[in-house]
Amino acid sequence: MPNLLLTGFEAFGTTPINPAEQVARHLDGETVVGLTIVSRIIPNSFFECIEVVKAAITDTTPEAIVMMGEFGGRAMVTVERLAQNLNDGARYGLRDNAGKLLQDVMTAPDGPVAYRATLPIRAMVHNMRAAGIPSDISDAAGTFCCNHLMYGILHHLAVTGSDIRAGWVHLPHLPEVAAMEQNLGAPSMSVETSAEALRAGIRAIADHPTDIDEVSPSRLQI
Repeated sequence: MPNLLLTGFEAFGTTPINPAEQVARHLDGETVVGLTIVSRIIPNSFFECIEVVKAAITDTTPEAIVMMGEFGGRAMVTVERLAQNLNDGARYGLRDNAGKLLQDVMTAPDGPVAYRATLPIRAMVHNMRAAGIPSDISDAAGTFCCNHLMYGILHHLAVTGSDIRAGWVHLPHLPEVAAMEQNLGAPSMSVETSAEALRAGIRAIADHPTDIDEVSPSRLQI
């Protein structure tokens, strides 16, 4: 049975519990439409995270890769379309978990400006909404470790000529993180709801070798 590699970042910055880690642990070992989910928890550290996921690809030989992180302040599950070749954690005042503070540093100096996700992102959002879970396509993955890892893995797959499809899903805060004094008023989503969104997205990956040719309506540019 083919594998799907599901990665989730560990806690970072001011987030003591990362929903990506919790959802990865929650779904590890499940089978969705013939794809066995193999989860890995990834260090939130520039460049190291790319090497860890590259090793996981070798270990698991997945048919597809879904990487996850948290995007605090967003009220929906967001499926990223683009990853850019730029790191700037300084603008957020965020160091990675190894203490690195990057500004205007490229992930791959010889790489293109950006990569597009190779997952069927419109089909994924369609399935998530059909499951009753707020979701949307995002064209802004940020300039911290999430965008960095997405770009790094898409670059690795491109330069090695791999046909593995890959992309990124951002999750809102967990309720217990949104309840922290500094986050009061921020939207949140439970592990169970976020996990159900991922199941719906993975069903779309299994069912759609290429994306659906339908408009995915959006009210906001995010």
